[in-house]
Amino acid sequence: MYLSQRFSMPSPQLKLPTIQNWNCHNCGGCCKQHQIEITLEEKERIEKQRWEEDDSIPGGKPVIVKMGLTPASQRYRLAHQEDGSCIFLNEQGLCRIHAKFGEPAKPLACQVYPYAFHPAGNDVAVSLRFSCPSVVSNLGERVDRQEAAIRKIANQVLPKRYQTPPAPKLTARESVGWPDTLKAVTALSRFFADKEIPVQTSLIRALGWMELIEQSRFSIIQGERFTEFLELITQAVDQELPPDLELPRTPPGRLGGIQFRLLAAQYARKDTHAEAAKGLGRRMSLLMSALKFTRGKGEVPPLQERFKSVPFAALEEPFGPLPEESEKLFSRYFRVKIQGLHFLGAAYYDIPFVEGFYHLTLMFPSILWIARWIAAGEGRTALTAEDVNEAMTIADHHHGYSPVFGMPHFRSRVKTLSRSGDLKKLISWYGQ
Repeated sequence: MYLSQRFSMPSPQLKLPTIQNWNCHNCGGCCKQHQIEITLEEKERIEKQRWEEDDSIPGGKPVIVKMGLTPASQRYRLAHQEDGSCIFLNEQGLCRIHAKFGEPAKPLACQVYPYAFHPAGNDVAVSLRFSCPSVVSNLGERVDRQEAAIRKIANQVLPKRYQTPPAPKLTARESVGWPDTLKAVTALSRFFADKEIPVQTSLIRALGWMELIEQSRFSIIQGERFTEFLELITQAVDQELPPDLELPRTPPGRLGGIQFRLLAAQYARKDTHAEAAKGLGRRMSLLMSALKFTRGKGEVPPLQERFKSVPFAALEEPFGPLPEESEKLFSRYFRVKIQGLHFLGAAYYDIPFVEGFYHLTLMFPSILWIARWIAAGEGRTALTAEDVNEAMTIADHHHGYSPVFGMPHFRSRVKTLSRSGDLKKLISWYGQ
């Protein structure tokens, strides 16, 4: 959730996405993908439920695992079954705690998913995780019509007293207050509102707009002047990068290709539950895979059971235009992430606005690269909407949650791709 700052109003307003639907459809996907850390209070509550006396627990395994080597680092998580599923996931894909004691008895992390709550000045922006298939497929009731239910969750997540945190930086060197930051967020979201403009064109236009922000200084450009500045750079983008812009399919440079394959491989991994990363053999396997992704020759090493080994070269061929459904999906994806501030500041490793958008932009070629891998593994050379949907659930599982994406070496990789111009090339190369 990345909402570690303390909120000063007792009940901040929730800014809900108006273009997203969601209800849980009991697919059990979240229970098979995530490591669930629990608080000491939740540990004690689960222990009082006396699961050691319940023969439904697979193999009589413990339901809680202690983490940390010292008392100071001691933490707890729910145990996993052999296939990586949560220990409480039953054969019908339902939660044993929920079934026996009701939803409020579950750990808070399970109740919150797939929602995410992020500081937005005096308000709280609500985003969603597209690792949930129901979010990707836009299934259920409109989120903005579920405010009462979401408020109950938010009241458990947010501290009792809300002290507005500082606004995230606009660039690595420049800061503006919350009002101007939120203006920039709103202006950025508009690039993805026109359904007639292909999403890859919208991304290229938004990147051009971001470059103008990155080159500017804001010591005296604030308030009304900042509003005028945003209008001026939007007009400049409309002139230099019009909506009917034709995008050449140009491959990234050699270094850009290496950096991107390593990044896409990180998104394609399934290692956020504890059992997945155990053992010297597993670490050696990942190292050998990294070397293969660096070379980009021969067969792509399958990083999880879902993938088949296919030639790297097969993923560089044209796969045709995006399915119409996928165009709509990406438009919704970027608008929800942007409006929910799910790409910067407290929601994303305390990264500035501009840099955070570069990270978010890279989700587009990463998702499509993974979708190509899925299609190629089934002998196909054209993408289906189902390929893109599945690839998005795989990649977005990590967005803002896997610590590696906030580390210096990963941030340096993203900066290299943006400054070299390879980020734009990746968008057009894998978008066609």
